[in-house]
Amino acid sequence: MVCTCEMIGIACILALFLSFSSKAPYQLKMAIFIIGSGAIVLICIPLMVFRPRDYRNALIPAWGCRQLCKALGVTMEVRGLENIRTEHGAVVLINHQSFIDLCGLAYLWPVIGRATVVSKKEVLFFPFFGFGAWLWGTLFINRSSKKDSINTLQKESKAIQERCCKLLLFPEGTRNTKDTLLPFKKGPFHIALQSQCPIQPVVISKYYFLNGEKKLFRPGHAIIQILPEIPTAGYGKDDMDELIATTKNVMEAEYKKLNQENRKC
Repeated sequence: MVCTCEMIGIACILALFLSFSSKAPYQLKMAIFIIGSGAIVLICIPLMVFRPRDYRNALIPAWGCRQLCKALGVTMEVRGLENIRTEHGAVVLINHQSFIDLCGLAYLWPVIGRATVVSKKEVLFFPFFGFGAWLWGTLFINRSSKKDSINTLQKESKAIQERCCKLLLFPEGTRNTKDTLLPFKKGPFHIALQSQCPIQPVVISKYYFLNGEKKLFRPGHAIIQILPEIPTAGYGKDDMDELIATTKNVMEAEYKKLNQENRKC
């Protein structure tokens, strides 16, 4: 454990050295983050193989990812911890902006409960990271096959009920850097209604420090707000559109609020 922490620390120091300036190239910082994340997972794999598919396997890589982000000048804070209920499962919905969302997940993982992430199947083939993600229980879906995706997610809905899992999903379905959220996909809401578990909205403020079009990656801060659960008990498929609209409105209002606050900082 000590050796692992030391190696992660060395990786973060290297990242800090290579990105010492806010003027460091965007591509360089993104490469450091992506390669550094894979390296952290590779270092931790020997510690994870003894309990495969266990969400606790991600705790050390999550710590390493937080240190890597700090070395790159990115900090995050989590608010709304009082809204977390660990005695039951939930579908946790998070807005999706960038690969940097990994940092947001790294902050959420130790506090949200027995977490499982849903990711596209392609991530499984990322060197080192894909295998590590499998080891900590990531659920990989084939988005090109609707039937396969639904069958996989239906199995996971049982885990929500039986093991009180928190299933983390990005309802927009793709990365979005706009000031408003994209339309939500129905998949997460099918799971919530099928398992009759609550929806836990989580909103991450806009990454003003990151701009792929302008190739900017400056030091910056983001706020992660965990909102109160939205119950689904008693809801059926006929209520899905209403549930989607309610969830999106709540998250969009919070997104705008956080962006105004974070922009002033």
